[in-house]
Amino acid sequence: MYREPPSRPVHGRTFTQDARRAQIVEATIETLAEIGYTRTSFTAICRHANLSSTGLISYHFAGKPQLLREVTRTIVEKAGPLRACRVAQETTYRGKLAAYISSHFDFMAAFPAHARALTEIAELVREGPAPGLDDVARSALSVEGLVVLLEEGCRAGEFRVSDPAVLALAVHGAIDNVVRHHELFAVADLDRLARELTAIFTRCTLSP
Repeated sequence: MYREPPSRPVHGRTFTQDARRAQIVEATIETLAEIGYTRTSFTAICRHANLSSTGLISYHFAGKPQLLREVTRTIVEKAGPLRACRVAQETTYRGKLAAYISSHFDFMAAFPAHARALTEIAELVREGPAPGLDDVARSALSVEGLVVLLEEGCRAGEFRVSDPAVLALAVHGAIDNVVRHHELFAVADLDRLARELTAIFTRCTLSP
């Protein structure tokens, strides 16, 4: 009689264990998005994941910092390819900058819970030391990729930017603040927000 083959281990875990970890991560994302970091507990996550005990979370994750590291990694791995694909499709650096900005809003529209969860984690890191989380969260918030894009645009003669690193920080700061304002008040549609920010920062890169 045919029997299902046993689950093969992935990085020392079975497919079943990986599926349970993924379930917990998605439930954590939903919980962060719905009630915020301070109210997110293993008990609250259990309710979202329909788990019978918080012990099931503790079995897979040593603590909240380790779980949040995995949440951050999961969100970044979902958002990164979307942004990279949008940017790569453009043939000019002005187009790449516009795609870079709009991809953040595209991600927010497609995965609102993921975007909100990452905002919560970012706020946690900005408020002070977050043991076990600082490195991965700061990597997720890095502007290095945008700095490279701006530098290449300058070398190609499309941009005139005196300090690409400062402008990259300004772009990210604007995106973060517009996103937070939208989450609180929903004052405008995401497409319009992306267009307005793109127009502002395109003007910032023009030659004087």
